[in-house]
Amino acid sequence: MTPLRIGIDARELLGARTGVGRYLGELISRWTSRADADSRQFLLYAPEPLAVAWPQTTVRVAPGGRGTWWEQTTLGTAIRRDRPDAFFAPAYTAPLRLAMPFVVTIHDISFSRHPEWFRPRERVRRHLLTRSAARHASAVVTVSDFSKREIADVYGIPATRIHAIHNGFTARSCPAGISPERLVLFAGSIFNRRRVPDLIAAFSIASRSVPDARLVIAGDNRTWPAEDLAGVATAHGVRERVALRQYVPDEELDALYARASVFAFLSEYEGFGLTPLEALACRVPVVVLDTEVAREIYGDSVTYVRRGDVKGTADALVRLLTSPQAADPQMARAPAVLARYSWDTAAERTLAIIDGVVRQ
Repeated sequence: MTPLRIGIDARELLGARTGVGRYLGELISRWTSRADADSRQFLLYAPEPLAVAWPQTTVRVAPGGRGTWWEQTTLGTAIRRDRPDAFFAPAYTAPLRLAMPFVVTIHDISFSRHPEWFRPRERVRRHLLTRSAARHASAVVTVSDFSKREIADVYGIPATRIHAIHNGFTARSCPAGISPERLVLFAGSIFNRRRVPDLIAAFSIASRSVPDARLVIAGDNRTWPAEDLAGVATAHGVRERVALRQYVPDEELDALYARASVFAFLSEYEGFGLTPLEALACRVPVVVLDTEVAREIYGDSVTYVRRGDVKGTADALVRLLTSPQAADPQMARAPAVLARYSWDTAAERTLAIIDGVVRQ
C-alpha cells in the first residue's frame, strides 16, 4: 500500500521552539511513532535544514525567507511540484490556490479581534490571509472552544468545519530540592494583551508588604506599540527587583519554576495559554485575568483577578507570597485540570482530521 503523503509547513521548527514550534514538534513526534507510522510519509517544508529529525519524514529545503513571501511563492511552488495527498498548515495561513485538501490550525484571531495590538501592515496581512485560509481549508483546527466561536463569528465559517482540539501538556522537569523563594514569575512571549506593565505595577504595590520579593519576566518583548518594561519598572521604583530576560533555555526556565512562589499571567486574550499549566504542574500557584478562555482552560485551579485591577492583583500576590497554604484549595484541584490535556489525544484527533479530508 502506498503511504499517504502529507505536506507540512515546518518553518516554525527552525531556531528556538516556542508557541507553534512546540505545538508542531509534539504532533510530529507522535505521528511518527504510531503503530501505523509506515502508512504515512511526512514532507516537511522549510527554508533551511532542520536540526531535528523523525522517522517517516523527508525534509524539503526550499531556500528563502521565512515570511509571507516565502509562504506564498517558494513554499507554494514546492508543494505544487510534490503534489502531496494533503497539506497541514500549523500556523494560521497557507499558500493560496492549493490543489489538494488542506487543514489549517488557527490558534487565535487576536489580529482580527484587536487590530490595535498590531502594526497596520501586519494586521491587514494576517487578517486577510488567515480568513482566506479558513474559508478555503477542508477543515480548521483550533485550540479552544473560545477560539472556535471567535473564528466562526468573525470569518463566517460554519462551526461544523471547525474542530476545537485542546493543546496537550507536558510536565516540565522542575528540579527537586530547590526551595521556593519570594519570586513572582511571568514566562512567555510579551504581547500588549498580556498586560505586563500592570503586573509590574501590581508587584510594586506588593513589594511594600514583601520587601524581599522579586519579579522575573522571561520572554521576548514583541509588543506593539512598544512597551518599555524597564522604564515601567523604574517609574514604579522597583527596577532593581525586576529581572527582564529574553528567551531562556529549558533548563533555566525549569529552575525558575522551581524557585517561584507565584506565577502571574495577566493576559486578556489567548487561544489557549500554556505556561500557567506548566506552573501548576510545578506546584506553583497561578494568578490570571478572569476571561472566558481562562475559565475554560484553567477551571478552578487558579486565582482570578479582574482586568485592570492592579490593587486586587497586588493583594493576590501578597497573599500567595506570604501564605503559601492560601493556594492549597486551588493546587488540590490542579491535577484534575492538568489531566484534561494530552499531546497524544491532540495528535490523534488532528491526524484523524487530516486523514479524513483525504478520504472525502
